[in-house]
Amino acid sequence: MSESGDNRPGPTAQGVDPLGDPFLRTRFAVPVRPATFLRRQRLVEHLDQALGTPLTMVNGGAGAGKTLLVADWAAHLDRPVAWLTSDATDQAPGVFWAYLLEALRAGGVREVGEVGCPADAGSVDHALLARLAAELNGRDRPVNVVLDEYDRVTAPEIAEQLGFVLHHAGRGMHLILVTRTEPLLPLHRYRADGTLTEIRAAELAFTPEEAATLLELHGLRLAGDAARALVERTRGWAAGLRLCALAAQQSSDPETYLKEFEAGQSTIADFLLAEVLKRQPAETQDLLLRVSVLDRFCPDLANALAGRRDAEPILAELHRANAFVEHLGHSWYRLHPLFAEILGAHLRVRFPGLETELHRRAAEWLRHSGPLPETLAHGAAAGDWEFTARALVDDLAIGQFFTGLRSDDLGELFSRMTPDATGPETDLVRAARELSDRDVDRARAHLERARQQLDRAGRDGPGTTEARLSCALLEVLAAGLSGAPGPAEHAARAALDLQQDVPPELLDRHPELAALLQTHLGSVRLWAGRFDDARAALCAATAGSGAASTALPREESLSQLALIDYLNGWPGRAERRALAALTDAARFSLPEPTGSGLAHLVLAAVAVDRDELDDAQALLDRATAAQAVPPDPVTAAGTVIARARLQLARGDARGALETAGSAVPADVASPWAEDHTALVLCAAHLAEGHPETAVQAVEDAADRHTACAVAAARAQLAAGNLEAALARLDSLPAVEHSGPAVTVRATLVRAQAAEQAGDHATARRLAAQALLDARRERLRRPFHEAGPWLSGLLRTDAFAEQGRNWLVSRRGPDARTGPDARTEPLAARPPALVVEQLSGRELDVLQRLAQMMSTEEIAADLFVSVNTVKTHLKSVYRKLGVNRRNEAVRRARELGLL
Repeated sequence: MSESGDNRPGPTAQGVDPLGDPFLRTRFAVPVRPATFLRRQRLVEHLDQALGTPLTMVNGGAGAGKTLLVADWAAHLDRPVAWLTSDATDQAPGVFWAYLLEALRAGGVREVGEVGCPADAGSVDHALLARLAAELNGRDRPVNVVLDEYDRVTAPEIAEQLGFVLHHAGRGMHLILVTRTEPLLPLHRYRADGTLTEIRAAELAFTPEEAATLLELHGLRLAGDAARALVERTRGWAAGLRLCALAAQQSSDPETYLKEFEAGQSTIADFLLAEVLKRQPAETQDLLLRVSVLDRFCPDLANALAGRRDAEPILAELHRANAFVEHLGHSWYRLHPLFAEILGAHLRVRFPGLETELHRRAAEWLRHSGPLPETLAHGAAAGDWEFTARALVDDLAIGQFFTGLRSDDLGELFSRMTPDATGPETDLVRAARELSDRDVDRARAHLERARQQLDRAGRDGPGTTEARLSCALLEVLAAGLSGAPGPAEHAARAALDLQQDVPPELLDRHPELAALLQTHLGSVRLWAGRFDDARAALCAATAGSGAASTALPREESLSQLALIDYLNGWPGRAERRALAALTDAARFSLPEPTGSGLAHLVLAAVAVDRDELDDAQALLDRATAAQAVPPDPVTAAGTVIARARLQLARGDARGALETAGSAVPADVASPWAEDHTALVLCAAHLAEGHPETAVQAVEDAADRHTACAVAAARAQLAAGNLEAALARLDSLPAVEHSGPAVTVRATLVRAQAAEQAGDHATARRLAAQALLDARRERLRRPFHEAGPWLSGLLRTDAFAEQGRNWLVSRRGPDARTGPDARTEPLAARPPALVVEQLSGRELDVLQRLAQMMSTEEIAADLFVSVNTVKTHLKSVYRKLGVNRRNEAVRRARELGLL
């Protein structure tokens, strides 16, 4: 070095570094891509765009494919590329800059020969950096400088010097840093100025399509689902995919190997252990091994497992170093899944038996500071079933067995519970599992054991209040599934008392408990025929939280409210509630079967009343498919009645009789189920021409149920007993709750009686009134059931005009020649009015609407967004002149569009 300190060219610039060692030429060579290298165009295009910024950072963990990506891109550039692979010896500034200047010369940037070369390994003169920046700034064509493995350069002064040169080189240099960690450069300034391009691990990860193509380059083929699973397991990690492919090539069944390979036994394990684990200090290795049992962890949880206090800085440094520790935000981390799998295998070899203890420690820590699902998972992994069941019950989360959200997960987890696990909580969990499978008898046995143990423990024992409340909830559910009103009311009162002693925040965290309690209490009251009391409980269940955990109870409650409306003769109200039930459940994308299928059952029954028999059959089929097995008594009775009424409407009286005779298992009989069964039997006997038998079938129920009294009067008329029919009509029970499905039939029977008595004017007036009342609800069946006496009236001009456009049966293309041809339309079918033409896509949506598919299901089936489906639906409604889904389907059928 000259006396002026000016690092001009000297002996050190002649092929040796400042230490006097020859330059290692391999560090200037652009790495060669293997024959199986996959050029990924999306990343290449991102690097091309990066040429517009002076700094590019390609940041990812070991084996992420950083170097080969940049090497391939650089090899195809039409600009000079100076490549330097960093080395641990580059911590000395003089050595680093000597190598970088030599890399520029090796890349064809001859002008830097006049810049000079550091003579001192430990320092570099600022003037040399200024000359280099000025030389680069004066270039006509910018040079691309790639610093590979830059994470090895940790000296702060080098980062500062590099920032100086980058800034003053202007457009003459584009710097690409390939690194595992964020460099010490002031990246926040580059980000704020928009002068930094970043390609990080998430972008470097292979997509399933790219992974499948990569495997093909190795002579391997993997189906789309298997490729997605492999990418999920490796998180698209380039080295992992390549190592999997190389190992699979040596297997006798490559495809099976790729699907089932064990990371702990593969070359991937060797790679990660060498590149990541063994590079770490001993205490860091120990920490990584211990947290490998966790899906995610924070510093406090890691400390609890490792018995230490310094996890926070260690985890932060591991994340910064891209050592396969991913930051999830809010101080939570997780390991790369393959790395966790390998560490787990390593843990079991190095410390046999420790894994169980680590799961136990994790469960204990999470019980007080973490989410319940993770607590349960670690408790189960530790084999401590008493702890795990107690954690579920103490959290008042036992209702989650019945919410449709975590039901399957809980069922699977506790299916592994061993028979030797004892305690009231374990019996409560077993009871919940049996109830979720509809095995009431076995559930009651577990509940009895749990109740006895709780009685022995006394009311003041720790956790007994939550356990007693959970027990009361399960007793109400068991009563609902068996139709036992007395036990349900007793357990419900106990549950309401116990809730007073539970912390409010605990009840707020589990709104499904109150919703389930009210829903099943309402179901039992409904079964008992106490409609007003049932409605109070069911409305309470629907008025609570709109959380996803209460979606299924709300659906069931709305469905049962719909059934009450239907049983009271209000089909329109019933339809609206049933559709609301299905819409409410669809908001949370709960998979079918979500509940009892009762909503579809009510819609099927309404469709029968409207003589829309094809729709009714489709809805009944869907209701049956969506039912739990075995169904609860309410659903079972509703299914029997709806199926029998549909058979009657199709002219199969004998089949209706057989169906109506089906037994519905329940602890006590239901008055409404008996009454509506009697209605079906009466109508079936009338259809077979046995009016006296029909009278007998419904006579017992006639004194307590308006619809049955009307049916009895109609049967008496058919038997020729006019006086008995009139007497029955004059003594009809109170009708304050009866809707048009009952009153229209009553009016028609009065009209028939007047007609038989010779009072034709009254008969015409009553028939006209019935037609007017029925039109609002589109009730067609009462007119088809009335018999031939009504046909003459309805064919007159005045009545035909009233019935036009709605009093039309729809039974499919063969209806006119089928066995029920005698119940064909009594008014002329309206002409198919021409509306604005529906587009092909709108017809696609309409067809799926007719299949009772939700908006989300239609979107998935057509591969479009939910918003697109909603737009099509609005257009369909406008063109058909309707406001609701069911009206659109009905109108489309009338117009022959379906």
